[in-house]
Amino acid sequence: MKFHLPCAVAAAFFALSGSAVFAQQNAVKVGAILYQTHSKTNGLSGIGVPPGADADVGNATTLVFTYERMVTPEIGVEFVLGVPPTIKAKATGSVAFLGDDVLSAKNIAPSLILNYHFGAAGDAFRPYVGAGINYTKFANIKSKLAPNVQMGDSTGLVLQLGADYALSKDWGLYASIAKVNVKSKLVASGATVLTTTIDFRPITYSVGAVFRF
Repeated sequence: MKFHLPCAVAAAFFALSGSAVFAQQNAVKVGAILYQTHSKTNGLSGIGVPPGADADVGNATTLVFTYERMVTPEIGVEFVLGVPPTIKAKATGSVAFLGDDVLSAKNIAPSLILNYHFGAAGDAFRPYVGAGINYTKFANIKSKLAPNVQMGDSTGLVLQLGADYALSKDWGLYASIAKVNVKSKLVASGATVLTTTIDFRPITYSVGAVFRF
């Protein structure tokens, strides 16, 4: 049986939230997120590709939406999904002359995270830590290197640190930082076949508003 991760993530999320007998409140967060890559590859390889050919992936910003269900006063199950940003890469090394935007792709990356909130439920300021799983799929892939480019999906660990600050009973602010494990194998087919594995090593920074109900 083929395991389809996005469906499994969604099923786990709704199962947890639906069975939360002790659920006390829900939170919807809307904010801006900076996707800051610290990419590393094993170099571009293929017939006719000069030694030292490489690429460097840039940063991206987008809107992010979060839904968190509190299953106890301290523990929350959080589902995070951003508007897919466009991730771009520039050529480096021996092929630096190819310039910027040698590769672009939409980054679809939902995450399911289990958070532990410090302090009491009524506190205005509540820091939290979390860990979970991220699934990343790349779409609308374009490249100067070849007409046909494919990037593999990625599943990896998410570690998160954040804080909520209540402005009123219903409204508040939040900020978070997360480290995500994202790796993808790239295969570009054209006059030759180019391959590489990109370790994105992203760190995300998010700030925004919280509505509780």
